Amino acid sequence: MNYDDKTPAMPPLLNVGFYNFVLTDKIVALVRIDSAPVKRLVQQLRREGTKLIDATQGRRTRCVVFLSSGQIVLSALTQETLAKRLSRPEAIFAPEPAEEEEASAAEPVE
Repeated sequence: MNYDDKTPAMPPLLNVGFYNFVLTDKIVALVRIDSAPVKRLVQQLRREGTKLIDATQGRRTRCVVFLSSGQIVLSALTQETLAKRLSRPEAIFAPEPAEEEEASAAEPVE
């Protein structure tokens, strides 16, 4: 009897920076933070205190990850970096050298 046959498979996780992970099957969109409507939405959710998960570790927000549950995750990584990780399954868990460069160059959140 193989134990793996009875273990439910967990969906892959995406490292959104600083070893914070999101289930890949829950991701709806990766959006840049620089548009006014997205900034307003993030500020509104900050005021409400719900449905916002800040995974920036105090760095500048560069990408907003929309989840199917209605929650929003803030990431200090760019959407290009996250999209690249999504397209390469072997890189979903592993941080890339560019992550440390992006994080060190990032400014603190206002």
